[in-house]
This record gives sequence, structure tokens and C-alpha cells, in this order.
Amino acid sequence: MNGEIDCIPLNPVSFAEGDLSMGKFALLFLIMSVSVVMTFAQKKTFILVRHAEKSATGDAASMAKGDPDLSPEGRERAGRFAKRVKKYKPGEIYSTEYKRTRQTAEPIAKLRGKTIQTYDPAKQADLISMMLNAKMKRFLIIGHSNTVTTLANLLLKKDIFKNLQDTEYGVFWVIRTKRGVVTKVEVFPY
Repeated sequence: MNGEIDCIPLNPVSFAEGDLSMGKFALLFLIMSVSVVMTFAQKKTFILVRHAEKSATGDAASMAKGDPDLSPEGRERAGRFAKRVKKYKPGEIYSTEYKRTRQTAEPIAKLRGKTIQTYDPAKQADLISMMLNAKMKRFLIIGHSNTVTTLANLLLKKDIFKNLQDTEYGVFWVIRTKRGVVTKVEVFPY
């Protein structure tokens, strides 16, 4: 050692002559920071719904896993739901990996030309955080009797909604936020 301290750059940006100047770098950093803040400041709409009626019968493997298809009534309800929520123009559609939630999402996904994305119901707080920080403004989330209300409560930052009864179907929530704060909550039948 000759008394010199070796420095390791923290990022690959070089400020050598001819490269990105410090002023340009600061401007780029400012623009990126404003973009992140603007994304969070957007108005957002969250549509939450429990899956439609599930079948009481089906193939043995699906029933043993607790993963039944929708019943004929449930398929009919999913179609009604798609017609009812298309006016909200969801840009992203999320469902759990269960057949009944995916089958509830399929009619609206087809109408909107969207791919159904899967979320982990054990990580609902992560899902909400990701959506609040996303550029997308409108989200549809299909869940279960014990997850849809949790999602609503996470958005509200209050424990207002209780788990749905096993026989409760036919309502959806529209929750609007601005800057991550809920501005309006509506519950609609379908």
C-alpha cells in the first residue's frame, strides 16, 4: 500500500470527458425521480370481485384438491360480470391460480384482449404495493371469499370489510385512489 485509496464506482456511469456530464446525469436522475412520483400520484381504479359460483361436482382430482370448475350458474354470472365491468376498461386482470377464479376472469379478459395474470393470495400486500406503484391505472382482481375483502381493506388501510359467506356472490367493489389514498368506494350488484 502506498497510501492511496482504491475507489470502486457504485454505478457504471462515467463522468470522464466526452461521457455523460454531471449536469446531464443530475437532470436524468431528476426526470426519473419525477416519473416515479408521478406514477404513484396517478388516479387508480381497482375492481375487486369474488369468483362466481363453483361446482359442487366435478372430476375427482379437482374436487380432492379443492379446485372445482365454475358451475353453469357461475359461468353465466361470469359472463354478466364481464358485460358489467367492461366500461371500467381494466388494463390488467389478476386471478389466483384456482380454476374458479380464472374461469370468472376469462370472459372479461377475452372482451378486453388481455392476458390473465396470476397472483399469490398469501402475498396480497405485495400485489397492492406493486399496483399502486405501476404505470397502469385500472386493475381487475378476482379472488375468494376471504381474499377480496382483505384486498379492499389493504387499499383502505382499515379493517372495514369482513370475509364473505360461502354463499355470497354477485357483488363487486370499485375502489378509486389518488396518490395512494382511497377517494371513493362503491359496491355494485351484478
